Amino acid sequence: MRRSVQSCHGRAIAVAAALALAATGAIAAVAPPAVAANSVSVSVDAALQLATVPATGVGVNIPVYDANMNSAATPGLLSTAGFNTVRYPGGSHSDVYHWQTGTAEAGAYVAPNTGFDAFMGTVRAAGAQPIITANYGSGTPQEAADWVRYANVTKGYGVKYWEIGNEVYGNGEYSNGNGWEYDTHSSKSATTYANNLVQYVSAMKAVDPGIKIGAVLTTPGYWPDGIVGPGDTMDWNHTVLSIAGSKIDFAIVHAYPTSTSPADLLTKPQAQNPAIAGAVRSLINQYAGTNAPNVGIAVTEANAQAYLDTSPNGLFAPDNYLTWIENGAFNVDWWDLRNGTDCTKVTTVEGATDYNDGGMVSSGAGCEPTVNTPFPAYYGTQMISKLGAPGDTLVKAASSSSLLSAHAVRKANGDVTVMLINKDPNNAATVSLSYTGFTPSSATPTVYSYLKNGHSIGSAQSGSTTAQTVPAYGITVVQMHPTSAPCRVVYNKNEWPGGMVGTVTVVNNSLGQVNGWSLGFTFPGDNAITNTWSASVSQSGTSVNAANVWYDAAVPQGGSVQWGFNATWSRSDANPSAFWFNGASCAIG
Repeated sequence: MRRSVQSCHGRAIAVAAALALAATGAIAAVAPPAVAANSVSVSVDAALQLATVPATGVGVNIPVYDANMNSAATPGLLSTAGFNTVRYPGGSHSDVYHWQTGTAEAGAYVAPNTGFDAFMGTVRAAGAQPIITANYGSGTPQEAADWVRYANVTKGYGVKYWEIGNEVYGNGEYSNGNGWEYDTHSSKSATTYANNLVQYVSAMKAVDPGIKIGAVLTTPGYWPDGIVGPGDTMDWNHTVLSIAGSKIDFAIVHAYPTSTSPADLLTKPQAQNPAIAGAVRSLINQYAGTNAPNVGIAVTEANAQAYLDTSPNGLFAPDNYLTWIENGAFNVDWWDLRNGTDCTKVTTVEGATDYNDGGMVSSGAGCEPTVNTPFPAYYGTQMISKLGAPGDTLVKAASSSSLLSAHAVRKANGDVTVMLINKDPNNAATVSLSYTGFTPSSATPTVYSYLKNGHSIGSAQSGSTTAQTVPAYGITVVQMHPTSAPCRVVYNKNEWPGGMVGTVTVVNNSLGQVNGWSLGFTFPGDNAITNTWSASVSQSGTSVNAANVWYDAAVPQGGSVQWGFNATWSRSDANPSAFWFNGASCAIG
């Protein structure tokens, strides 16, 4: 991938060990008066689910050259922002770092007290989980397998997600040996990586079959995607997946979109993420065979390349995370928590100082603010935790304006929350909201807001469920409760290891006479429906939709309908946590 100095090889700016720990202030910025207001319509379809919010969705990198990795402040910084995944040992350092000794090759700096056990203590204290990048560049399958054994057998850490190498395609294969990724293999071709990857998978899963292992891909549309290297017959992605696609559990891309202006940057989540995710999914489907539905997509490095510490990136961050997840990524990891900077490149963007630091918070070095001072991207990411939590459902939200992004979440209790991101730096947005499959109560909603150049997140009871004003360059999250539930679902099952029989009863409380119905829900586990009665049922992944058959289409108000199914399962057959009857959210029980 062609990137600026913030690429992995350029990110290894040693964060000085002497950085002092300090508390951050929480002074809210006063929004400047808007000179005009743009009218925007946002429609929310609470019955059209895009994705389940994953427990690994909102992540961040912490590299071993960060001297504050395991400081007392770090767990709080992680949990407050809502980070549930932390990637280690960090970017290109992954391919020089040896976990047993805590040392790195090629003269790479490793800060004190950044060893694996110390890192795991911080991650656990934050209530997060790790994603570990095993050393491919100067490591071996045996070294990686030993790491799995130590982590999951000796220490019982239960580390589930493992990458094999960082940006391995940056090993010089495509640039006359002038790459940024350390690679001591005599052959640096995609074929070599893929064949070695299979060996890593075999060795590591022999220790713990339950772990998930990811393969490094080039980002579709970014260099060196599409280039066929010496010794290969296809480009990197086709080669790697044709050899290892049936063996891996997830595919990895990194995404640092280039941009010509803040306005251009703020178009990138919608303009690029769906296309990249679709291209990766197509490759997985092409090469992973029957394993394809089980292969996930992880974006283990993500950030902008400019405006890093100012308001544009504060808007870009939540929009970027959520758009990736809506398009199938189970993990997105920001580069990074603390990074460091070159103080000769400090600029001013939208009235605030941009230190050209890729971190979410200040490293405290040189020209920067006190260590751990949050930058706007930190607050923007924290707003995601106001929108929803793991297990909630991202649903369709559409905006009439390209200057306002909208994301929506439906919670298991029937609540709906909406995030509105105003990309206009000068004008407020007057937003009218409409809903399908959800009827909000008349109560004034709780509204969280992050303002341009702000230093905290505010909350208030304001506006209404159908009208909100979002300040210029502001983010608003509106939390709403439904009116009383118009339907009720009773879900019963008879289970045994590997199989079950389920019956579903829907009671029509207040929907009037129903003539034709559909019921949507998502299995939390890996249930696969094999047979049904009294309904026409389709299943895509864990999502299920049941519709009436000819003899039970009519359900009077106060009446009910019942249907049933057989299913297989292996890991879990936990009960669904939410149901939608003709788009209406139903009570359970």
